[in-house]
Amino acid sequence: MQAKQEYSPRQGTLWWITGLSGAGKTTVARILRDRLSSSGRQVFLMDGDTMRHILGHVHGYSQDDRLYLASVYGRLAHEMVNQGLDVVCATISMFHGIQKWNRDNIRNYREIYLKVPVKELIKRDNNGLYSRSRAGIESGIIGIDIVPHEPVNPDLVVDCYGQVSPEEAARRIMSLEDIHGANQS
Repeated sequence: MQAKQEYSPRQGTLWWITGLSGAGKTTVARILRDRLSSSGRQVFLMDGDTMRHILGHVHGYSQDDRLYLASVYGRLAHEMVNQGLDVVCATISMFHGIQKWNRDNIRNYREIYLKVPVKELIKRDNNGLYSRSRAGIESGIIGIDIVPHEPVNPDLVVDCYGQVSPEEAARRIMSLEDIHGANQS
């Protein structure tokens, strides 16, 4: 009689894409999600702005609110990864404590930092955030009013300005699978 094999579902991966506002997180995350999905994986895109909407916009933009939401994103992603989903999380969430918790608690955690100089982000100002900050209309901007906690030991840093397209950034992120091995469990 053969011993009963234990069922071991595929362990998902958390792709934690961080960077300042306007760095291209959502664009790169969507491309990555599509590439992972087309390879047959079940993927959930967790975008910071969308998550705020889902959670009812009850949290503001203070450092404490941001820290709380980053913690929620990490815990939610942890549960989804344990159920075999790949989670692509596009969020500023630049807190060393959150980054450490994710790395310590999520087995297949990949931290990607889309690095763009603040001067470049101010020039881009895709959503008017930086001009509203300069005009005194908005405050609490990470990189302007709040010092960001750049990742200490990310798996990948992409200088996401100049010659690097969002497609190239997603390709570099996908190459982390080659380094760490696909489907770790």
